[in-house]
Amino acid sequence: MAKRLTQQDIARMAGVSQATVSLVLNNRTDGGVRIAPETRARVLEVIRRTGYVANPIARRLHDQRNRILGVFTYEAVFPSTRADFYQPFLEGIEEQAEEVGCDLLLFTSAKAGGKRRIFSDDSRIRLADGCLLLGRSVDRDDLAQLVSEGIPFVSIGRRDDAGGPVPHVGADYVSAVRDLVDRAVALGHREFAYVGAGTGAESSADRLRGFKQAVAAHGVRGTHLPFAGLERLRDAGITAVLSEEVSDGAALVLAARERGLSVPGDLSVLMLGAATRPAPDDVALTGFRIPRREMGRRAVQALTEVLERGTTPRELLACEFVEGTTLGAPRR
Repeated sequence: MAKRLTQQDIARMAGVSQATVSLVLNNRTDGGVRIAPETRARVLEVIRRTGYVANPIARRLHDQRNRILGVFTYEAVFPSTRADFYQPFLEGIEEQAEEVGCDLLLFTSAKAGGKRRIFSDDSRIRLADGCLLLGRSVDRDDLAQLVSEGIPFVSIGRRDDAGGPVPHVGADYVSAVRDLVDRAVALGHREFAYVGAGTGAESSADRLRGFKQAVAAHGVRGTHLPFAGLERLRDAGITAVLSEEVSDGAALVLAARERGLSVPGDLSVLMLGAATRPAPDDVALTGFRIPRREMGRRAVQALTEVLERGTTPRELLACEFVEGTTLGAPRR
């Protein structure tokens, strides 16, 4: 059986010290030491030629890290009966974790009062170097404890402060909703309705805030309705509906079709993101795309920055307009 190469072997072949090899492997400049580019290149060439792989256990001890990133989910991320809203987030997380050389550990088991919680008597959250939080709503007590104990984490989705700034990578829902209202106003719409909760999770609150800002800026009428059927919207003279839940917007389009109404002529319907419940495939709603995969990737990058530099990233990524077929000028 062939002898396993060591850092001493690599150092001898490259004509450098073992300390230099260690610095190159860990991409470090400890104590202000600078490694000449040609020296670094020589060490890397020997590593490439020999196929040397650093002992993972030794490297983890040196880094004082496990190179494991946790993913804590407040909701089921592998559903079988509803739209798989979380898959793109997980794809982005996995891609970036692989790129930075970290493993992923999925946390789901800690429960309190029938709800998932990060902290419990047997919580294992500290097995990971840091953790990503995934879910529409995040428990406020969990956030406060994470912040107060200085546990490295990043929330996927904007979060309000919890005894201190909460690191997060979210979507810029305020700007995305304002853009939709701007487009509708430019087409001649003056009577708007926001259909959906608009409260609770920060993502809902941000959408409603963008709606209120936009209608106020344009001086048009905007009504918030937690739920509204087609008849109520028509009776109120609404010509453009912004639906927080995609499936509710699709249901409005189908109801309008059954009544012989034109969409978008008689009623324009706009979606505010991606479906969390099944929606008909034949309804091409106009709206915006949440950058879910990109948010997953960026959250991993942000978490590595938290671990390496102790930063508190708070970023919102732009949403992409989706053309669809359900926005047009209102009939006069």
